Amino acid sequence: MSTINTEQPLVNFSNCHVGIVSQLERLSELPALLAPADLARKTAQHALAFFPKAIYEHHADEEKELFPSVLASAQVGVERMRVEALVNNLISQHRRLEHLWESLVSDLGKVAKGQSHQLNTAALQDLVTTYQAHASMEEEEFLPLSEEILGRNSNHMAALGLSLHLRHRPYVSAHI
Repeated sequence: MSTINTEQPLVNFSNCHVGIVSQLERLSELPALLAPADLARKTAQHALAFFPKAIYEHHADEEKELFPSVLASAQVGVERMRVEALVNNLISQHRRLEHLWESLVSDLGKVAKGQSHQLNTAALQDLVTTYQAHASMEEEEFLPLSEEILGRNSNHMAALGLSLHLRHRPYVSAHI
């Protein structure tokens, strides 16, 4: 509690503004401070909406359509053994990536709701770097090999395209 100067009453007013102005200046920074929090909330919301479907659907397409097609079309011997090793490695990576994603869902849900929460940044960084390496391996090694193997027979490539189309077509129920 401050003491009131009754002898010089104007002194009571002159120094009050320093604290108020200081707090107002700090308060004026609030919108800039809230912008990153709002971006974090929106980023978490978008990730939670996008990744569950994207990750699992993409992995299922590869594991149920692409990998079996390439394996079936690979030449017996060295080529098939290479494809089998790559496929086993990629499937193992899929499970690891899915596990990493699932370990972050709860934290991301709290961030998406704007709740104060400590995000497991190590797990998030692990997901990012692991997925980047996974995607790079697929893009640079497996997909070119798949193109070479399936490209030997246009029917094999067409069959893969049809299988993917049928997997993603909308389901229409026939009612009588």
